[in-house]
Amino acid sequence: MVKNTKKNPKTKNLDPDVRFLLANERTLLAWIRTALAILAGGIALIQLSNEDSATQNIIGTVVVLLGAFMATIGYVRFQAADKAIRRGKLPTLGHEPFIQTGGIIIVALALVVTHLVGIW
Repeated sequence: MVKNTKKNPKTKNLDPDVRFLLANERTLLAWIRTALAILAGGIALIQLSNEDSATQNIIGTVVVLLGAFMATIGYVRFQAADKAIRRGKLPTLGHEPFIQTGGIIIVALALVVTHLVGIW
C-alpha cells in the first residue's frame, strides 16, 4: 500500500508517500462537505416547518444531530487512517458508513411517513 517510504528511527513509523496523506485529507473534506449538506437540510426542515408542528421540528433536529455526528465520524476516521498509513497498514473498515447510511434511510422514511399521514 505505501511505497517510496523511509523508516523514521525516532518514531518507528514510516514516512509515507505524501499522496496517501493528501488523499486522506480529501476524504476528510468529503465527510465534512456531506455533514454540512445534511446540517443545512436539517436547518431547512426546522425553518420551513409550521410553528405548531412538533414532528417537523423533531425530524429537523435529528437531521442536524446526524450531520454533526457525521462530521465527528469523518474526523475519527481521518485520524485512524493517518495512523494506519504511517504504520504502512490498511485502516480498519469500521461501522461508520453503515451508521451514516442507516441514519439517512431512517430520516427519509420518517419524512415520507409524516407526509403520507398528513403531519407534514
